[in-house]
Amino acid sequence: MNILEKIIARKQQEISESKKIRSISDLEKEPLFARKTSSLASALRSSATPRIISEFKRKSPSKGVINGNVLPEIVTNDYVNAGAVGLSVLTDLDFFGGSFADFLKARDTNPHIPMLRKDFIVDEYQLFEAKSIGADVILLIAACLTASEIGTLSKRAHDLGLEVLLEVHNAEELAVSVGEDIDIVGVNNRNLKTFETSIETSIELSELIPDQFVKISESGLKDAETILRLFQYGYKGFLIGETFMKTVNPGAALAGLQQNLTQHSNLNPLVL
Repeated sequence: MNILEKIIARKQQEISESKKIRSISDLEKEPLFARKTSSLASALRSSATPRIISEFKRKSPSKGVINGNVLPEIVTNDYVNAGAVGLSVLTDLDFFGGSFADFLKARDTNPHIPMLRKDFIVDEYQLFEAKSIGADVILLIAACLTASEIGTLSKRAHDLGLEVLLEVHNAEELAVSVGEDIDIVGVNNRNLKTFETSIETSIELSELIPDQFVKISESGLKDAETILRLFQYGYKGFLIGETFMKTVNPGAALAGLQQNLTQHSNLNPLVL
């Protein structure tokens, strides 16, 4: 059993336990369930420059603890002040050290910015959970879902007013997974088998993603040169977590990257 299979097996147990504690009708009664969502896809599509989706992540299966001494409300507020177009907050506890509490603290501090519930969505119940904590976007990972499941979950997400980010790792996943209820296609540059990253993955898939979908690149993004290069291939957004989170001040790290992006685009005006 590989790490993804272990995560999904644990997630199924977690969902079963959660359903016994809180029903869908309970989730629908949460104050944030009625909140009007903000569109990450629209914010990205209308931008003439590369935009950063900044992630709050305490740890990962491959790296262990990345930063255990940070507060979500402070880090995410710093991200917003530094120009993040959206926020991604992990809600998986066992493998990533995330929680609903982290998400809710970030949501309370940043009520209007689009927020992605970063988790392993495998059940419709989780969509109601996402809506109840004030999420705007949910993640569907092609590597752990069938095409039919992606179609069903993405349609249900839209019914709830949530946007859908579909994450793919290769051309095969992309070919069978994209559908009319997908808003954003994210290419993950990390190989799930080796955990190595290569931006060539984003470059190779860029022409295969239909223009109707907003394109974002994920993982292995550390510098302005890489981001500007991928922007030329049509990627509007760049989801970055570990690069920021491993620093003492993640918000300052984003501000530094934003400054570098501006400097490099001024030096190379044809890039933008």
